Amino acid sequence: MNEFVLPVRVYYEDTDAGGVVYYANYLKFMERARTEWLRALGIDQDRLRDDTGVIFAVRKVETEYLKPARLDDALEVLARVEQQRSARIDFYQEVRRGEQLLCTGRVTIAAVDAATLRPTRIPAAVIAGFEENHND
Repeated sequence: MNEFVLPVRVYYEDTDAGGVVYYANYLKFMERARTEWLRALGIDQDRLRDDTGVIFAVRKVETEYLKPARLDDALEVLARVEQQRSARIDFYQEVRRGEQLLCTGRVTIAAVDAATLRPTRIPAAVIAGFEENHND
């Protein structure tokens, strides 16, 4: 298994005046999927920062919005590592409602030093977690 899927329910607060999910909230859903994947791998980001001085920052996002999600929809948000380098990880992400693909995204996450905000190596525990997960 080299991907993670997070179920998400659409709440009233996620929608815009037209009753559909506000476009920026898809990015929040994607963020939650990446964060929960780390948590499922046993990686707590607060502890990672305290122990290694490393935090993650979004470097680049590309999204394509295909179909709208609406109030109370049950969604699945997929995250998959496409490429991993020494200081960044490229993710492919999808938001689906059942079989319907609603939104796709490519998100590049950079590892940065929390004090200087300069790029730094991804901690070994994170790399090991994704590699072990990738080989399942």
